[in-house]
Amino acid sequence: MTALSTQTPRIRALSPLVASQIAAGEVVERPASVVKELVENSIDAGATRIVVELEQGGIELVRVTDDGGGIVREDLALAVMPHATSKITGTEDLDRIATLGFRGEALASITSVSRFSIRSRTATSDAAWQLDTDGVVEGLGEHSLRPASGPVGTSITVRNLFFNTPARRKFLRTVATEQSRCVDTLAELALAHPTVSFVCKCEGRTLLDTPMGQSPHDRALEVLGKELKGQLLTANADQFDDPRGIALWGLIGLPSIARATRGAQHVFINGRAVRDKTVQHALAEAYRGIIEPGRHATALLMLEMSPQAVDVNVHPTKAEVRFRDSGVVHSTVYHACKRALAAADLTPTYGSMRPGALFRAGEGRAILPSVGPAAQPAYAPTSHPTSPAAFIEYFKRIAPSNTQTPISYQAIREAVEGTQGAAGPGDMRPESVGNDGAASVAPGEPSLARRALNDEILLDASPAQRILQVHNSFVVTQDEQGVLIVDQHALHERVMFEALLARVGESDLESQRLLTPVVVDASPAQLAKLDELAPLLKRIGVEAEPFGPSRVAVQAFPTFLFDRGVDPAEFLTDLFEKSSAGDFMPGSEDALRDVLDMMSCKAAVKAGDRMNETELTELLKLREAVERSSNCPHGRPTTVRLTIRELERLFGRS
Repeated sequence: MTALSTQTPRIRALSPLVASQIAAGEVVERPASVVKELVENSIDAGATRIVVELEQGGIELVRVTDDGGGIVREDLALAVMPHATSKITGTEDLDRIATLGFRGEALASITSVSRFSIRSRTATSDAAWQLDTDGVVEGLGEHSLRPASGPVGTSITVRNLFFNTPARRKFLRTVATEQSRCVDTLAELALAHPTVSFVCKCEGRTLLDTPMGQSPHDRALEVLGKELKGQLLTANADQFDDPRGIALWGLIGLPSIARATRGAQHVFINGRAVRDKTVQHALAEAYRGIIEPGRHATALLMLEMSPQAVDVNVHPTKAEVRFRDSGVVHSTVYHACKRALAAADLTPTYGSMRPGALFRAGEGRAILPSVGPAAQPAYAPTSHPTSPAAFIEYFKRIAPSNTQTPISYQAIREAVEGTQGAAGPGDMRPESVGNDGAASVAPGEPSLARRALNDEILLDASPAQRILQVHNSFVVTQDEQGVLIVDQHALHERVMFEALLARVGESDLESQRLLTPVVVDASPAQLAKLDELAPLLKRIGVEAEPFGPSRVAVQAFPTFLFDRGVDPAEFLTDLFEKSSAGDFMPGSEDALRDVLDMMSCKAAVKAGDRMNETELTELLKLREAVERSSNCPHGRPTTVRLTIRELERLFGRS
C-alpha cells in the first residue's frame, strides 16, 4: 500500500492545450453547441444563406457553410486563438453588445477538441485560404495556411468531436438524440432570423430548408408547423420612444394548444435565443386561469431593446441574460399577451382539441368534468335556497345582458360598487326573480337544480338562438360559426370567480354569523397555520378560531357560500390541506386567487343540476359579458365549438 505524499502540491501553469480543453467544456457540450456557435458567427458575418451538414448526428461531422463577408487571410490563424475576436475592443463595448458572438472563445474551444478546418474568402480576395488543425492551436501562423478554391464566405468543418477527450465523448447521447438537438438549435436560430435562409442536411437527407426573406409570421409557421395556422394570436408592444426602450412582436398560442412543458416557448432578445424567468413568468401570468396548472403556453416572443438595457455576458453559452429593468420587460410581455388574448375568441373547436386535448394520453382523464349526479353537501342550510337562479339574478345586475364585449375587472368592480346598498346574493330568493320565467320554490320543495327530471329542455332564447340542456350537465346552443357545447359547471365557476375577484378588490366578502359554530378537527400543524391564514380568511368572510387542542370553530362564513349549501367544515379542511401542501403562500395574491377559485368551484352549478329557462338564458348571456369566459379558473375550457365545416365533414358533405 502506497503511503500518501505529505508534500504540499506545487502550483504550476496549465499547458495551453489543457486550458483550452477545460474552457471548451463551458462552451462545447455536444454537437448542437458547435452548430450554435458556428451559425451565430455566420449570422454576424452578414450571411443570407447558411448550410449545415451533419454526419452521425454531428458527432463525426459538422460543416457550416455561409455566404457572409469572410475572413481575410492575415486573420485566419488568429481567428482560432483563444480570446481573439473582431466584435469588441474594450470593456466599454461589453455594455453595448449587438452581435451574437463576441467572446472569442468558440473557435478556439471547438478547435481544441476536434479535427478542425476553416476555409474563407472575402469579396476582395482572388482566392480562398484554408487552415487545418488537429486539436492543437499552438504554433499556428501564416505558414499553416494553404490556398483553396471556394466562393465568398466561410466554410468550417468539425470532425471527430472530442476525439482527444474520450471521457467527454462517452457522455454524448445516441446519434438520433444528438441529431435532433442540432436541428432544434438551428430551427431556433431560423426563427430569430427570418430573412436568412437555413438548410440542414444529415446523411444526404434535408431536415430543414427555409427560404430567405420570409416575414417573421411565415418563418414561424415554416419552422413550428403549418398546422398551427389559425391557432396563433399576434402580440405587439412598441415602447421604443420610452427612455428604457423596448418593443415586442410575437405569436402566442390559443389555450387549446398549451403543452406539458415549456419546449414550445421561444424567446429572443435582439435576435438571441434565451431562457429567461422574467419573460416566462409574465407569459404564465397572462395565461393564468385560461390554461390548466402545470401546462404552458405555446409562444414565440421577439423583444428588441437597446443593447445597454440588457447584459448578455452572464452565461458561458450566452443562453441567459440580465435586464437592467426587469419590471419593464415583465410588464411589456404581460400586457401585450393579455391584450391579444382578451381580443380573441378563445373557444376551442372540436377539431383543434383532437386527439390530445379532450383525452390526453397517459393522464387518464378528460379536460371536461365528468358527468354524474352531484354529491349532496354534508352541510346544507334549510333556510336558504340552493337554486342557481339566485346567483344568476345577482350577476344580471353586475353584467348587463346587452354587453357585447367582455367586462374588465374594473368595470365589474364599478358595477358591484353601485349595488352596495342593494341586497347581496344571500338575500336573493327564487321568488324574487319576478315574472321573467323563473318558478318559485315553495317551502320544503326541492330547488329546480335538484329536481330529479329526466327530460331535456328545448327552448327559444332569442329568434336566432336555441338552447338545449343535455343530461343536466351541458348546454348546447349555436352561433354564427357552428354549435357551442357549454359545460354549465365550468362556465358558472368562471362567472362567480370574476365577480368575487371584483368584489374582494373593493372590500372583504360579506359573511354571515352561524347560530351554532361548526367545529372542524385540525392537526397541530394546521392549528399553527391558523394565525398565518387569518388575514386571508378575513378577506373571504371566514371567521375561525381555535376550539380546544385539536379543533377549530367556524363562527362566520361567506354569505354566498352559506346560501349555496357549501359545508364550512369541508371548506376549511380543504383550505388547510392546500396550505399544508404548499400550494400557496397565505399572504400572497396568488393565494387569494386560489381560494376564490376553490370557493367558485364549490358553489357553482354542478353537473347533474337541472336549470330552468331563465337560468340557462342568463348563464349564456353572462358568457358574453364576463372576461375569459372561454375557460374556468382551473384553465379547462367552458365551451367547445363544433364548426359548420366540422359538422359537414362528420356527415361526409365536404
